[in-house]
Amino acid sequence: MRVKIYHNPRCSKSRQTLQLLTDRGIEPEIIEYLKNPPTAQELDIILSQLKLEPRELMRRQESEYKELGLDDASLSRAALIQAMVDHPKLIERPVVVNQERAALGRPPETVLAILD
Repeated sequence: MRVKIYHNPRCSKSRQTLQLLTDRGIEPEIIEYLKNPPTAQELDIILSQLKLEPRELMRRQESEYKELGLDDASLSRAALIQAMVDHPKLIERPVVVNQERAALGRPPETVLAILD
């Protein structure tokens, strides 16, 4: 099983999700996305795997969301994805990817559905 976690070690949900994985004997590839953000192409794939639109994966309470005017309904999918690439703090966390499936670890137990 090749599992990745887009992780922020300062986030309690991210730490809990990582612990949940390791408690099950899974040693995921840990991607600290604030230091190594996904590319636009990677993020587009992750969004498709999550079955989410870009805004649904955005932390809308972050100041960057308002400062960048990301609530503008006319912004394209590509523009929203690029905003997350340029400002990875906007990406909700943690995201766990297992091959062709992904889950948002909020709550952490939701990732169990993609681990079978």
